[in-house]
Amino acid sequence: MRLSVFALALILSSSANAQAYQCRAPSLLKSAPAERKPADEPRRIKPIAGYTLALSWSPEFCRTRKDQPRHKTQCSGDDGSFAFILHGLWPDARGAYPQWCRATKALSPDITKRNFCAMPSTRLMAREWAKHGTCMAKRPETYFRVSRIMFDAVQYPNMDRLSRKPLTAGQLRNAFAAVNDGLEPSHIRLKINQRGWLQEVRLCLAKNFRPTRCPSNMRMARPESQIKIWRGG
Repeated sequence: MRLSVFALALILSSSANAQAYQCRAPSLLKSAPAERKPADEPRRIKPIAGYTLALSWSPEFCRTRKDQPRHKTQCSGDDGSFAFILHGLWPDARGAYPQWCRATKALSPDITKRNFCAMPSTRLMAREWAKHGTCMAKRPETYFRVSRIMFDAVQYPNMDRLSRKPLTAGQLRNAFAAVNDGLEPSHIRLKINQRGWLQEVRLCLAKNFRPTRCPSNMRMARPESQIKIWRGG
């Protein structure tokens, strides 16, 4: 697999401040058991046409999960306070995501520790590698290295300031584009829940990892849609 992994880092670099968060990878972080393909999800092996970099807004995800043991490392506050986290890097085949390309083994403690601050859930790491990473790379180290480089390249607008005023999906896309050179509003999709709160920001990428216009067949929030940002608490 040929990966121009530094293309996005160069394109998205700017002088704006990246998101501020604190993270302490647990000292006893263990390996992540292999994730098995659910019986109701197909194995889909297709030529890759592009990628999606999915960034999850952690305060909204953790809003109702702070006391759930399975989400402790991300949501309890014991191991860090997170803003955007890496949900995953997904290969795209013109609107259909290749997935579950082959069986996997457990992720080593070294991998889980190295990637914890970007993806603070070993369960999520195992799932993303099994479902999406196996369609991109032969080794989990390669998949997570690429994902982490791209995640670290993204700059973020002031989410606290944006959360305190009326906001539309179009305005939030514009705010992201303004602090990332080479990124345009048409390269950005937003996932908003039924209550109108931001869940994810998704960047559409071409096969060479450069930002590209999101395919018209992909579901996305309309520019005029009202959007709210949960700050936590």
